[in-house]
Amino acid sequence: MTDFRIRAARTDDLQHLYEMAKLTGGGFTNLPADKNSLRAKLERSAEAFGRTSEEHGNDLFVMVLENMQTGAVRGTSQLFTMVGQSWPFYSYRLSTLSQTSKELNRTFRAEMLTLVTDLEGASEVGGLFLHPGERAGGLGMLLARSRYLFIKQHRARFSDKIFAELRGVIDEAGGSPFWDGLAGRFFGMSFQEADYFNAIHGNQFIADLMPKHPIYTAMLSESARAAIGVPHPNGRAAMRMLENENFSYDGYVDIFDGGPTMIAKTDKVTSVRNAKIDTITAITDAEPDDGTGAGGEMKSIISCGQLNDFQATYAAVGESEGGITIDAKAATNIGLSVGDSVCHIPR
Repeated sequence: MTDFRIRAARTDDLQHLYEMAKLTGGGFTNLPADKNSLRAKLERSAEAFGRTSEEHGNDLFVMVLENMQTGAVRGTSQLFTMVGQSWPFYSYRLSTLSQTSKELNRTFRAEMLTLVTDLEGASEVGGLFLHPGERAGGLGMLLARSRYLFIKQHRARFSDKIFAELRGVIDEAGGSPFWDGLAGRFFGMSFQEADYFNAIHGNQFIADLMPKHPIYTAMLSESARAAIGVPHPNGRAAMRMLENENFSYDGYVDIFDGGPTMIAKTDKVTSVRNAKIDTITAITDAEPDDGTGAGGEMKSIISCGQLNDFQATYAAVGESEGGITIDAKAATNIGLSVGDSVCHIPR
């Protein structure tokens, strides 16, 4: 595998992020193909990385996947420490209402979608996008799981609850069956128009114009009902990865495309709970791509550095007296030496 590392995004990554945003195909609110919005994200992220106080606030951390040989940015991910502070954070909650008629001797169970702000104040992992040319070799896993190592190293900055929104079903024309069957009827906007407006201006317009009473799913089209809580085909692997991290679907869906929202207790996220912090005792010639080698090295994700100095990469990690060993390539990728402290988790 070519050498890659995760690092804090910089303002000069703007063009790289913009080029990737144009490849998302829509429905990707956290990575809009709009330079002004992306620039604002990078500026907000720089402010968050630059704040050294540990109190829990409304921060956004943007990270990138960098090819160490070319310097090109080939992926990105984001962490929101507390959603719903600048404007309400809306979701639909799927629930069931049971009603019984004694005269008919029948019980009717109706599914409903209710507009809620239940997730306000929680942290969010989002904005993960990997360039189509790099979707092999575990780079998506590196992008995703390095965020949990960042949380482990900066736990005070994050909430006790964390969630991830998965992109919902989008048809070949770029439309959303869920949007067309529900919100689109009230707004007179296509999914692409609403999605773009939300990415730039936030979703307060949903609260302004959307009916506040519950929506009975039986009144929706069959295609809209079928999309509720279903991830985009490209997001199924991401859903499995989240489930492996102890996230679960609890009936919350995205208000635009109906995609599932996966929720977990932050301290019970697998990679947060199981990550260890150890001292490097030696740098070896092991190969991280070999998995577990004869010398007992385990392919792992390792991270080092606080805030703006945070970096992560794959490494061959071995146990040793008083700490761990790592391979020379990983040490070079993120500038590590014997005696440095790293956070690590087996792949």
